[in-house]
Amino acid sequence: MKIQDITSFLEKIAPPYLQENYDNAGLLTGNAGWDCTGVIISLDATEDVINEAIQKKCNLIVAHHPIIFGGLKKITGKNYVEKTVITAIKNDIAIYAIHTNLDNVMNGVNGRIADMLGLIDRQILLPKKNLLKKLVAFAPTADAEKVRSAIFTAGGGHIANYSECSFTTQGEGTFKGEAGTNPHVGRAGERHTEIETKIEVIFPAWIESSLVKAMISAHPYEEVAYDIIPLDNSFLQTGSGMVGDLPEAVSETDLLTQLKKIFNLSVIRHTPLRNKKVKKIALCGGAGSFLTGAAIAAGADFYVTGDVKYHEFFDANGRLVIADIGHFESEQFTIDLLFDILTEKFPNFAVLKTGVKTNPVQYF
Repeated sequence: MKIQDITSFLEKIAPPYLQENYDNAGLLTGNAGWDCTGVIISLDATEDVINEAIQKKCNLIVAHHPIIFGGLKKITGKNYVEKTVITAIKNDIAIYAIHTNLDNVMNGVNGRIADMLGLIDRQILLPKKNLLKKLVAFAPTADAEKVRSAIFTAGGGHIANYSECSFTTQGEGTFKGEAGTNPHVGRAGERHTEIETKIEVIFPAWIESSLVKAMISAHPYEEVAYDIIPLDNSFLQTGSGMVGDLPEAVSETDLLTQLKKIFNLSVIRHTPLRNKKVKKIALCGGAGSFLTGAAIAAGADFYVTGDVKYHEFFDANGRLVIADIGHFESEQFTIDLLFDILTEKFPNFAVLKTGVKTNPVQYF
């Protein structure tokens, strides 16, 4: 088992293309070509977690938060980031971060929080735009099904819970091969008219290269005519936060009690209660105050997140209850999520949850 076998699989679950522009997900230390001796999963890659990996003879740490966010101009061990990186490099420990790209997929961080709350009818709270493209390919009608199947196999034509979605039309294509060509149909030097099928499919932007390669490989022509068209459609399966419904409405105090129990909380910071039943809940693991407006627009009764600042609580404006349960606390089940993902794929490989509690915030 190579480290790249594990990281490549994770990148199918949460493509790096989906990380926010400020993020630094991916392999941060180590070499993807190393043999992997075992995996430690953690929320944060701290020096204590590195030492745990050394002790347990695991040379890959899969962490949610990148230990390196900005550039390191010096590595002298003056702070916890530099100490962690030094310890990892000296002991050949690879650190892989899977951060906002895991936040931005349907079955990622927020999906696991929704699982813990038992939410149904879930939707992404703020879907992303500019992630979808359309492939328009032209193939001789006799070969159209072969080309279309190759496109589907490469991941084209997936829309929500539907796959193999396409639209086809027929028309006449013309071409004339110049000297040195070997056309699939017709003769070089003569204009040829062929009945062709136009195939249109939608695809996520990050598979463009592999999709086009698969399409061309299945196509009989020497020169393949195709268009790639950017779309402004929202990609409803990717984006920030999540919103869903409880199976049955509960009181606000009952929900707060449930939150304390589920997330093992000693305190919840929240805006004034509205003395209304709670049915629709919006949520965002980590720092989610930027989504308060989206939660209100979605008609949420409660917004569960972390890292809300004093003035940001005012944004609730009596239209919902903001419940700040803490950054670490909201994302703690990400460790279980990654453990489940990796052990299902690699059931006979050493995948361990960290025993180090990395939360830097304590309560008295």
